[in-house]
Amino acid sequence: MILPRTTPNPTPQTAPPAAPRAIPDRLGSPLRQAATSWEALLLALAAAIFAADALASPYFLDIWNLSDATFNFSEKAIIALAMAFVVMGGEIDLSVGGIIALASTAMGLAATSGAGTLTVAAIGLGVGAACGLLNGILVARLGLPSIMATIGTMSLFRGLSYLALGDGVLKDYPADFGWFGQGYVWQALSFEFASFLALAVVAGLVLHKTVFGRAVRAIGNNAFAARFSGIRVERIRLVLFLMTGLASGLAAVMLTSRLGSTRPSIALGWELDVVTIVVLGGISIQGGAGTIAGVVIAAFVMGLVTYGLGLLNVPGIIMSIVIGAMLIGTIALPILITRLVPRRRPT
Repeated sequence: MILPRTTPNPTPQTAPPAAPRAIPDRLGSPLRQAATSWEALLLALAAAIFAADALASPYFLDIWNLSDATFNFSEKAIIALAMAFVVMGGEIDLSVGGIIALASTAMGLAATSGAGTLTVAAIGLGVGAACGLLNGILVARLGLPSIMATIGTMSLFRGLSYLALGDGVLKDYPADFGWFGQGYVWQALSFEFASFLALAVVAGLVLHKTVFGRAVRAIGNNAFAARFSGIRVERIRLVLFLMTGLASGLAAVMLTSRLGSTRPSIALGWELDVVTIVVLGGISIQGGAGTIAGVVIAAFVMGLVTYGLGLLNVPGIIMSIVIGAMLIGTIALPILITRLVPRRRPT
């Protein structure tokens, strides 16, 4: 019997592995994202306001007038850089105007007693840092709500200034002290504006490129989860308020130097302007989102608006109304967009 010849089964060939699919973590191209970002909208708004100011006054485009325009917002913008970290961390500091008043009063008293320029400036920075440290202790250590704690210290700091000066004015500053608020580092580039640009670069690197910046964002998004992730929430909050106090002290040095005098009413109402710059810059009032670039552009927008209104001789009360409307509109606009624009369902 002859058995049929069998052939071995051919070895099955395995198909080549499929190439992994690249799934983007964001929708749209980077160019499209940049063009539709909040910062791009602010840039367009700043350009429109700049053009309107140029048309409103034939003297606006003069280089020295543009330099003068930077004095209009540099001090507030420096505080806004530090305030951006506080708001990003889910807190707020409403005592910055009071800190400036108390720091300026301390500098005026020191100058009256014969202190030199560097000593007077150091006292302003020191008082600002001490006030920020007190705010940080009240919020981070004692657990007080930041809005209530800083409203209290706002009244406390300015009240101490009124207690020390009453209706008086301090003017006996050293002659070279005026350079901090009126001096130029190169051509029409003022010391104040140069300081703001340098601090903006530092703030941007710290917030977007360091572990500290990521920790601030995490705290603003969910402080409870951040604490269980090993982030020292209380210590970081203390540092944030210390930063705001120090920035307010620096602004006090510049503002007092520029004005050449100290009054208890100095920097009255600056809290509204600083918070408006921060929120207009895209920092979420609920914390955890925003960019330093947006804050910088918002500072330019605020400066151009107030300087343009000043060129038109608009009263200060109208400027306050405009700033208040900008703050309300900035907070309300994202809410209105989410309610009016329907979300697309995935197909």
